Order: sequence, then structure tokens, then C-alpha cells
Amino acid sequence: MSVTEKSPDAFRTIGEAAEELEVPAHVLRFWESKFPQVSPLKRAGGRRFYRPADLALLRGIKRLLYEDGFTIKGARKFIADNGVAALLDPVAPGVPREPVAVDAADREALDLPTRPPLAPGDPERKIADVLRELEAARARLKSVLEPR
Repeated sequence: MSVTEKSPDAFRTIGEAAEELEVPAHVLRFWESKFPQVSPLKRAGGRRFYRPADLALLRGIKRLLYEDGFTIKGARKFIADNGVAALLDPVAPGVPREPVAVDAADREALDLPTRPPLAPGDPERKIADVLRELEAARARLKSVLEPR
């Protein structure tokens, strides 16, 4: 039975959840080990069943990691600081959404796609260049302001 044939309120197996979220099943098990908020029901033999709320949480985690560029550590801190509700509502007012660079270990462990290099005239490239300049200026200011 495919995921599309089930009711939206039905529980999903790990395979169905992985298919719906478009990530491999091992990634869901990995997230389960890193995020204590992810706790699917486990039946005899350790079979996992994901509730609709579990899937909503996993969608939020996926968004943080894959779209917003958080590391596992950064995503855990985001959840600790803002609560699970911030994951479920991506446009929650007052919730800071600062992406953190994804380190190589997280990228490799999660099979995250690598982005192609941005073209010189690309608006995203311009923003990234400005951000790098601001971070360098901040580092210079910090080194001047900190007592030695």
C-alpha cells in the first residue's frame, strides 16, 4: 500500500515515512538518535510507526537541516531555544531563523546534496559575499573590543 492511499491521520512505517519525506530510512533513524523529540511508536520487534505529529516534526527538522543550512548541533539548539512549535510553523513570528553552516561530517552523514557554485552575478552570491564581509568586519571589531 502506498503512502498516497492512506488517510492523512494514519500511522506510517519507517519506509512510508522515508518515502513521504524523500529521505532514506537510515536518515530517519539517525535523526531519532540525535533529536529526543523524535519518538515514533515502537511495536514488537522494534518496528517503528510514525504518527502525523512525528512526520510534522521530521518535516521541520528536514527544513532546518536541508533548506536552512543548520548543523545537527545548531538544529538541536534551535529546538531547545524555540521549542518544537517553531518547527511546525515555519512562519512563526518572532522566531529567529539564522542558518548555521553545515559541517562536512553532518553533510556526509545525512547525504545532503552539495550546492553548485553560484555564478558571479547571482543575487545569492552577492548576498553571500556581503555576509562574508560583514562577518570579517565583526571579527575585526571583536578582536579590537575584547580585552587582552
